[in-house]
Amino acid sequence: MSVSFFFSIIIYRVLTGEFERFERLHRFRIEQQFGQENLLPRLHRRFIIPVDPDLIRETRNRLKLILMIVNSGILIISGGLAYFLAGRTLQPIKEMVDEQNRFIGDASHEFRTPLTSLKTAMEVALRDKNLNLSQAKKLLSENIGEVNKLQSLSDQLLQLAQFEKPDGNFKLENASLAEIIGEAIRKITPLAKQKKISIKRNLQEIEVKARRDSLVDLFVILLDNAIKYSAAKKIIQIKSEKSDKAVLISVKDEGVGISEEDLPHIFDRFYRADSARSKDKTDGYGLGLSIAKKIVDMHKGVIKVKSIAKEGTVFTIQLPRSK
Repeated sequence: MSVSFFFSIIIYRVLTGEFERFERLHRFRIEQQFGQENLLPRLHRRFIIPVDPDLIRETRNRLKLILMIVNSGILIISGGLAYFLAGRTLQPIKEMVDEQNRFIGDASHEFRTPLTSLKTAMEVALRDKNLNLSQAKKLLSENIGEVNKLQSLSDQLLQLAQFEKPDGNFKLENASLAEIIGEAIRKITPLAKQKKISIKRNLQEIEVKARRDSLVDLFVILLDNAIKYSAAKKIIQIKSEKSDKAVLISVKDEGVGISEEDLPHIFDRFYRADSARSKDKTDGYGLGLSIAKKIVDMHKGVIKVKSIAKEGTVFTIQLPRSK
């Protein structure tokens, strides 16, 4: 804006200088012609129009007004444009700050509940004068369970924070998809055995561009989710297939399913369905699928879900193939 005012001042000075030069030149010519025509007879003299100083002054004022209008227009347009561009520039920062605030708020809420439970249980025990050794051991055992939940929540929050921040060191390498899924199945097998759930795999030999440990975490999350929401003695199927440019992996369970109302939100952080999936009182904080989504996004893939309530759920992951 200062540049516009600077050029306006220059334009005004140049034009007013021209007006003054024109006025002086015109006066000089009038005086010259007037002096020459005094020598001529009256009948041969031409009528001379003198310069009107009011007209010159009015022209200067009009020039000032025009320059003020032009600069005002430039000020309004540049201000509006600057506001628009600043809004677009700051929008990602605002979204990041809002997301960070939600993250802190959600995490604080999730930590508060088990901490309150621990505090209440210990306060009640301290007031109980008849507390015996057996009851104290039971209380400590319950408290250790709550501490383990807090540790699990802390680990998940750290993992989610790691995937949410930009990481220039996130390097993808060629890896065998079958080996990755096999490692995930080995990690989750003890949990499956507790519910006598069998995991059937139909995997092709495919190489993908991936960070191996992250993809192992992805399939552990999906298999763990399938086991939690499946009844005992059910079957979980995991299979892979390939196309020219992509790999498709599906994880199918025979669990309670997800309602249509909950499907759009299952990848939201701390989201837990209020429908049939919560009736079994499964442990969890609603972070697993959010982490899974972040892992898939970092691999430039896509994760989709289809589910029918009381029949089961299918998660499908599409990843780019290794070239």
